[in-house]
Amino acid sequence: MTSELVVNVQPKEVSIALLEDKSLVELQSEGRGLSFSVGNLYLGRVKKVMPGLNACFVDVGYEKDAFLHYLDLGPQFNTLEKFVKQTLSDKKKLNPISKATLLPDLDKDGSISDVVKTGQEVVVQIAKEPISTKGPRLTSEISFAGRYLVLIPFNDKVSVSQKIKSSEERARLKQLLQSIKPKNFGVIVRTVAEGKRVAELDSELKVLLKHWEESLVKVQKATKYPTLIYEETSRAVAMLRDLFNPSFENIYVNDETVYNEIKDYVSLIAHDRVGIVKHYKGQLPIFDNFGITKQVKSSFGKTISYKSGAYLIIEHTEALHVVDVNSGNRTKNANGQEANALEVNLGAADELARQLRLRDMGGIIVVDFIDMSSAENRQKVYERMTANMQKDRARHNILPLSKFGLMQITRQRVRPAMDVNTAETCPTCFGKGKIQSSILFTDTLESKIDYLVNKLKITKFSLHIHPYVAAYINQGVVSLKWKWRMMYGLGIKIIPDQSLALLQYVFYDKDGEDIDMKEEHEIK
Repeated sequence: MTSELVVNVQPKEVSIALLEDKSLVELQSEGRGLSFSVGNLYLGRVKKVMPGLNACFVDVGYEKDAFLHYLDLGPQFNTLEKFVKQTLSDKKKLNPISKATLLPDLDKDGSISDVVKTGQEVVVQIAKEPISTKGPRLTSEISFAGRYLVLIPFNDKVSVSQKIKSSEERARLKQLLQSIKPKNFGVIVRTVAEGKRVAELDSELKVLLKHWEESLVKVQKATKYPTLIYEETSRAVAMLRDLFNPSFENIYVNDETVYNEIKDYVSLIAHDRVGIVKHYKGQLPIFDNFGITKQVKSSFGKTISYKSGAYLIIEHTEALHVVDVNSGNRTKNANGQEANALEVNLGAADELARQLRLRDMGGIIVVDFIDMSSAENRQKVYERMTANMQKDRARHNILPLSKFGLMQITRQRVRPAMDVNTAETCPTCFGKGKIQSSILFTDTLESKIDYLVNKLKITKFSLHIHPYVAAYINQGVVSLKWKWRMMYGLGIKIIPDQSLALLQYVFYDKDGEDIDMKEEHEIK
């Protein structure tokens, strides 16, 4: 299996697509102004203590206060709070954590009101992004994740991933980290650290320690609350950190700044693989070029076709996700209904495992497979689903099919499920159901080009339009495109864009910024 990462950087958001054997398996989008990413550290202020919930609400700058439960304070919360108070009170000197005295662990059965008071400043980390009507979920057990290690201040223990089976290797890594880590820091050794040399682990440990020191400096200089004191690496780099493996063939990026960020990171963790990071400079939108736009359009929405007419129906509710498997109008199997049901259900297990990763669906998922009378066939579907989900990084649990043909899956929910609306709002009628004559569409585009060139004096720009319209504009020896270029200059580029509706258009200047030329009165 080969993997490719395609990073699409737009003015308002960054989208990252992971392809396995050219098939889209993960898609993540993040607004460029969005700061509530999992892993971010804040110096917040307690707004309200709720003894009944044994929790408190903390202001971290979100419209809804974030939720911090007593059990998420972490065993060394008292030590952290004492250290934060010392740091806030002394603006000139930064006390090293190695000299801090670790206080006794927090009582697991204690009460939030004994530890936290309204108005208190606390250092917290985003554990879950805001989902639906809920604010972010917080933790005070601070950690800094790297590729090989996770650094935990005020812990002083070294833990090794259970997925490393060799007892000799586990002992080597544990002894190694205990010898190089500073006092009062705990370390979790991740699975990918297996077989790594001391120089590589020490290099990453120093980077993580630098993150902690930079966070402390921001705490010390804080003058308002809440304050962002540590920001997780960009989504592209964070995803790469967790996913990077030898099967990665290419990483394509269409933005020079993000390209350099990713290139620097790859050179840090795998210097010999830095050549796989490539700067995409093509005229076509990067997702169109790699066939991702079409896969997104066909993979989201309520109904998903997957094999010979069979399809899934996926419904999202507040409490859970429901998936219905249908055989549709596929050709019946010659071996009878049971064989037909098994074939459809096995295909559904393949597609559903991809959909869970692609949409990042979390919580409870209930799947209604086609009824099968054979227990052996039900076991085959369960085993296929279990095997497919092994590639999923999110924690999950799968129960065998019940006698009603239902499978229950729980999957870790860290951020809202990705939901791309594949139905297109008509850009030319604004929902009114009436548009100007489509034969006049190219006249409208020409008038916009005339306005840009002669009134706004913008001579270099690109016009993104639906591929069908682009084909019409480019057809012929003396095409419309060349007529426009002769009239308005050679700075005009016509770019076919699969993400646009038929009569939709977007102008971009030479720096890639959107030029808003939409006017509702055009349709009247």
